[in-house]
Amino acid sequence: MEYQKRFRRWFDFPEMDVELSRELALIATDDAEISRRFSRDISFGTGGIRGRMGAGTSLINIYTVRKATAGLARYLLDSQRREKDRPAVVIAFDTRLRSDLFARETAAVLAAFDIKALIFKQPVPTPLLSYAVRQLQASAGVVITASHNPPADNGYKVYGPDGGQITQNTADAILAQINRVEDELSIPVSNLEEAEKCGLLVWVGMELFEQYFQQLQEISLTSAWWGGGPLPVRVVYTPLNGTGATAIPRALTNAGVEELFLVAEQMEADPCCSTIKHPNPEDWEVFNLATELGNKTGADLLLATDLDCDRLGVAVRDSSHRYVPLTGNQLGCLMLEYILARKKERGELPPNGIVIQTVVTTALGKAIAGAYGVETVETLTGFKYIGEVIKERVENGRNRFLFGFEESYGYLAGDFVRDKDGIQAALLAVEMAAYYKNQGMTLLDGLERLYQVYGFYQEELVNLELAEGHDYRADLAMSAFCGADWGNPGGLKIIGVDDYLRQLSIDLRTGEQKPTGLPASNAVKYFLEGDCWFCIRPSGTEPKIKIYFGVKAENLARAQSILHLLKENVLPLVKYA
Repeated sequence: MEYQKRFRRWFDFPEMDVELSRELALIATDDAEISRRFSRDISFGTGGIRGRMGAGTSLINIYTVRKATAGLARYLLDSQRREKDRPAVVIAFDTRLRSDLFARETAAVLAAFDIKALIFKQPVPTPLLSYAVRQLQASAGVVITASHNPPADNGYKVYGPDGGQITQNTADAILAQINRVEDELSIPVSNLEEAEKCGLLVWVGMELFEQYFQQLQEISLTSAWWGGGPLPVRVVYTPLNGTGATAIPRALTNAGVEELFLVAEQMEADPCCSTIKHPNPEDWEVFNLATELGNKTGADLLLATDLDCDRLGVAVRDSSHRYVPLTGNQLGCLMLEYILARKKERGELPPNGIVIQTVVTTALGKAIAGAYGVETVETLTGFKYIGEVIKERVENGRNRFLFGFEESYGYLAGDFVRDKDGIQAALLAVEMAAYYKNQGMTLLDGLERLYQVYGFYQEELVNLELAEGHDYRADLAMSAFCGADWGNPGGLKIIGVDDYLRQLSIDLRTGEQKPTGLPASNAVKYFLEGDCWFCIRPSGTEPKIKIYFGVKAENLARAQSILHLLKENVLPLVKYA
């Protein structure tokens, strides 16, 4: 069997990494485990590669990292063959186990292909990688991270020369080159000391941090309402043992936060994330230690970022002195209102401004933007598409970028970065909380005000877990979903469908069909009467089916009731997956 041949090739390789060699010895008589690890190659897509670390072609290890890098190198050399300058790639890494090793392996392979590697010396937030690619005018960027995945995972994410995550066409072109690599065990690697001597390895210094923090000040909006001095807000912050520890305390201190309390147990790098199960700020459990510190200090806000500091979670102290977590949609809408209102006050709201959000993000954002006369552009799920819109519509002067956000805790206000940025988001969240506190309000009061003006919007995401390594089940679930007879789910009539795979938007009332204007994607969204909707898609990074729900009603109780009924009608049809 082919997977046994692959295993034997690795097992007999005389220069096999010692740790991986031990792993292979442990599974040598376990045919099922050998099949799991060697029946397929790890998939490369718009998110690069991501998964469990270990020995095998389907897992993350130095050889699969080398193979991905060889494909990237060949792509860069092929696409830039007519240019005089040698390609250059910026490399960053987070605090996960082996992230620094995989970053060095990436640099060693690039150098072997005569491509300059610009590598950070220490773990840094992913937004710094995006920023560095732009500032250093690099051909590409690579960050070693699995973002908010469990500690046993790692990943390899690729960025284009604009500082944005690569999209499908580029990913396909890189994959084509990866597939040309016949033997991942024999990929050439350079000695890093020699590469440094000949200029093929350059260490990125702290000057990039200084430049980033200078530009970070540009997104501050406090001058519209605050006369200076410390911001009147108490903040607890935890980086969850990730890279945010190097950046966010400085950003908040620079902004005027004097009462900043740090969760000591989670400030140092800890690849095992020993104080939490998953380093994901979307999970309320990761706030346990922050909540304890908040209760001791009377903090107004709790902030948490994931390991690579591109996502931000926020909890707010309510009138009963309990901490209430905000959803990504809620925080994004509060930020949007804050930005647009403050810019309008200052006379800085441009006539060609745009807000960018994904198709599974709350419709409240579009309502807020519309009230300020600002266009909302919707993209497929993933911040890479938000970055792509910025490239297409802002770089040519057609539009001015004002804000981009997605429901999964990703936000961007300053487009000197082209990916979600937890540092920017933390700065805005704290400024915004201080603004409301100055009026005797909390962010929860600000959210209630939005609901009173625009209607009560409620959203929820349901994740259906699939067996690991059985990606085909996602396709089965999607096929069943698209062919389902929905009737009137939750008592609401379906009035439209956006089939993103077929790239068609269908009005079921008139039968009219028109292009979605978006790239093809395995997702479908149903629109119901009363500004309600639901959408389903497979996760791009984890073995999950994601089902998103969004409703609107005249009061909170009614919105929650509709949401409950909608879920009751929709979920049974896909739970088999």
